[in-house]
Amino acid sequence: MTENEISYKIIGVAIDMHKNTGPGLLESVYEHALAYDLTQIGLKVRQQVPMPFIYKDVKQEVGYRIDLLVEEKVIVEVKSLEALAPVHFAQTLTYLKLSGLKLGLLINFNCKLLKDNIHRIVNNL
Repeated sequence: MTENEISYKIIGVAIDMHKNTGPGLLESVYEHALAYDLTQIGLKVRQQVPMPFIYKDVKQEVGYRIDLLVEEKVIVEVKSLEALAPVHFAQTLTYLKLSGLKLGLLINFNCKLLKDNIHRIVNNL
C-alpha cells in the first residue's frame, strides 16, 4: 500500500471519528480513538513511537515521540488546539526528516469541521 493510499484511509477514519466525538477532547483521547479505529480497518498502528535524535553521529534519546505511525510509512501528529502554529508544521516535517519517511498528516481535532484541519506534510515525496 502506498503512502497516499494509507493517508486516504486515515483521513476517512479521522473524519468519521470526529463526526462521532466532536471537538473539545484531550489530544490523547483523539490519538487513542484514532489508533483503535485504524486497527479496526486492518492497518498496523504504533503509538508514541520514540524518535531518536542523531547529532554528530551520536544517537540521543531526548524524548521525541511520533503520535501515530501507520503501516510504518505515514506519521500522524494529533493535535487538539484552538489553532495550529507554524511550529506544528515544522515539527511534523522534522519527524519526517529524522525518520526518513515521506508523508505525515497533521490533524487538529479541536474544530467544527475536520476536513479543514487536516494537513499533508511531505518530505521528498
